[in-house]
Amino acid sequence: MQNPQTPPDDAAPKGPFSGLLSSLTQTFATLVAMAQTRLELLTTELQEEIQQTANSLLWAFVALFAAGIGLFLAALVVIFVFWDTHRVLAAVVMTALFFAIAIGAALHLRNRLHNRPRMLDGTLSELARDRQRLDERVRGRS
Repeated sequence: MQNPQTPPDDAAPKGPFSGLLSSLTQTFATLVAMAQTRLELLTTELQEEIQQTANSLLWAFVALFAAGIGLFLAALVVIFVFWDTHRVLAAVVMTALFFAIAIGAALHLRNRLHNRPRMLDGTLSELARDRQRLDERVRGRS
């Protein structure tokens, strides 16, 4: 049963504006579909980034904890070996070694952070391609 206020399907407006309306509707539907695809890509990349970061932080903590205990015990062994002869020199050398390791690690971390890939690079490149395609379509219709 049809509502008396709406025209029947065969009485839909036809003419120059119906083509324009249809074209605008299709363009809008395409834009919505592109936005949905890009948002899905964005959420996937964010989830991957979070998982990789959490995994890296966990293993970095384990590695640092184990290395710290190992280096501390190694330093104690060296100091105990030279306890009777050069204990102060052994302690200074071990301290200098720890500072050298810390400086090397800090420089390595700075280099990795400086050279890492841009976050959400896939999403941004897809959006740039979409923008380029839309610009080409607009110029092609002009």
